[in-house]
Amino acid sequence: MNLSSSRRTLDSTQRKNPSMCQHQPPCPTADSPDREAARLTAHHPEQGWSLLCNGVLLFEDTGELLPDGQIIAPHRPSAAGRVVKAA
Repeated sequence: MNLSSSRRTLDSTQRKNPSMCQHQPPCPTADSPDREAARLTAHHPEQGWSLLCNGVLLFEDTGELLPDGQIIAPHRPSAAGRVVKAA
């Protein structure tokens, strides 16, 4: 039996999910610079991640995984100029 004829492959346009953001005003898209301002749809602090309504997975180390698979490296602010001494 030939299984390849019964399998359906999805091209890239079929795999794309429609925008998850259904509220007004709409949240920033996943490819905009302010993408982290989108609303939370799922929050799992015990696992260290949150899902934003624009499809971005935001990790507690400030790294991100975009819906297209692009990885954004953690971008914590540099504390080199702000050394705090204990009293």
